[in-house]
Amino acid sequence: MLTAQVLTNAFGSIHDAVHRAVDGLTAEQLTFRPDDEANSIAWLVWHLTRVQDDHVADVATHGQVWLEGGWVERFGLPLAPSDTGYGAGSDEVAAVAVSSGELLTGYHDEVYRNTVDFVAKLQDEDLDRVVDTRFVPPVTLGVRLGSVIADDLQHAGQAAYVRGIVLRR
Repeated sequence: MLTAQVLTNAFGSIHDAVHRAVDGLTAEQLTFRPDDEANSIAWLVWHLTRVQDDHVADVATHGQVWLEGGWVERFGLPLAPSDTGYGAGSDEVAAVAVSSGELLTGYHDEVYRNTVDFVAKLQDEDLDRVVDTRFVPPVTLGVRLGSVIADDLQHAGQAAYVRGIVLRR
């Protein structure tokens, strides 16, 4: 299996998990929080998608879907357009309310297509390219994509767990 296939498969797993967590739920169910400090499905999916969008756009050197695809306006969140949810507190989590699951999956689907278009062209040697020199050692493309995959899968799993709680209430 080639690098591009492994990465495409990993991002496909995230995409599938997002749809399983979101599909068929109401706006109220998507914003349910088990307690005042917990994350909702809406926030988890928005955040994992924002991180993927932000990080892949950076390494692919193109614009973010969130900013250039009209998603900021469609979501209408009371957050800065550049916000990805990193370090969000309870108030910021609560601010991520959505009108429907289709809004979340629509944004995620567009980011997924953008991501797959980028990773499908990668070769093994591309993964050694340094993409962030703020760290020691500097971050390579392979490390950055691996980090996005790991973070996104964790958040997708959390969203699936919250879905289970929502459906059993």
